[in-house]
Amino acid sequence: MVEEPIKSRLVRSVNPVIPTCEHALARTNIVQINENGVKKAAEYISLRMFVESYTPRTWRTHPLHICPPEPYAPSEPLTKECLNWIFLISSLNFSFWSEGEGTEERYAVEWRKGWNTEERGLHTGYWSLVAALNRALEENIPITDPAFYSSEVLCPDVLIAHVFRAAPQSKEEAPLLKERIAIMREVGSILCNDFSGSYLGFLNTFQKSRNMQGTALELVQMVTDTFPSFRDERWVDGRRVFFWKRPQILVAETWAAFYPADSSAPHPFFPSPSGPCISSLTMFADYRIPQILHHLHILVYPQWLEEKLRKGEGIEPGSREEVSLRAASIVSVERVRTEMLRLGGDVGGCGCGGGEERGSENEKEVSSVLIDFYLWDLAKRIESGKDMVEGVETVEMLPAHRTRSIWY
Repeated sequence: MVEEPIKSRLVRSVNPVIPTCEHALARTNIVQINENGVKKAAEYISLRMFVESYTPRTWRTHPLHICPPEPYAPSEPLTKECLNWIFLISSLNFSFWSEGEGTEERYAVEWRKGWNTEERGLHTGYWSLVAALNRALEENIPITDPAFYSSEVLCPDVLIAHVFRAAPQSKEEAPLLKERIAIMREVGSILCNDFSGSYLGFLNTFQKSRNMQGTALELVQMVTDTFPSFRDERWVDGRRVFFWKRPQILVAETWAAFYPADSSAPHPFFPSPSGPCISSLTMFADYRIPQILHHLHILVYPQWLEEKLRKGEGIEPGSREEVSLRAASIVSVERVRTEMLRLGGDVGGCGCGGGEERGSENEKEVSSVLIDFYLWDLAKRIESGKDMVEGVETVEMLPAHRTRSIWY
């Protein structure tokens, strides 16, 4: 069966990621969802997000993030710089797991622990990407400027390799560096040729094309239509399955970074009265969230898959177990979100906001985006020994699945 290309269809209110991942989960029939675990975890996550006041504004508290000026100022240089930084990070946000996990030999980037401190540290995983780009900017390398990184003359491959250079004790280099360079050339050239050379130009085009009424899901669609390297899709038993990890996280990061201090105020990139409709986006199917979902006894793996993960064996991209892991993560977080809504849905401003349904009962509706943000931060804190899950049933924290892929 050949499906009509999604580019030719209107974006519907239902994110196509959800029904197609439900299809993939059923057809692969490997990872299962524990409904009792969903209910218990929903209570736990609701409480934790409320106690920790976890909101979209939490994005601005990460010490490595470049935060835009407030109030929103489109002509302010930092606004454009912040958006270009978010765009490049989302373009390259994939495959930072290490063969040397837990050792000093793994790939790491040495840089400051944050923009507001001189203390230096080693950054691994996703944070190695952020630290590498920040370090380059501090060294006056305009690495986040599309006109720069799209040019092999201004920004040769050897310079990009220098930007991603590993800390002295690391025995590994940045994974998939050749693929990262190719993506930088692709997305940078598209921005320069079609959108005035910046992600801000892309957002301006998006807003104009939708008469300032565009939603988060429509922006995701425009990203996947425009940039081939963002088309995170697979075929499963004759049906195209959409995962869209990086397109959705790009839009979510844009939403969170520019989320207004007053949640009743319009969001600068989704200014319509209905706002971004951020709750239409799903979680971002990577290798870290399935790990914490399994730990919370939401996902259940067959014994053979557990053993494969314990041994650190690779899982091929596009294999049925890889598709099942990603699809189950998306579907299960949607069920967690549904249960949190049933419990009340107000966890301290953890949802749509930024102009969405201003003044309505749904102003603080739970979104899968913020559930993902919270679970990812929780998983990283558990990994570093700074946190643990208490008061809810858990199972052994298995290693994250190892798939080398540009999609996540």
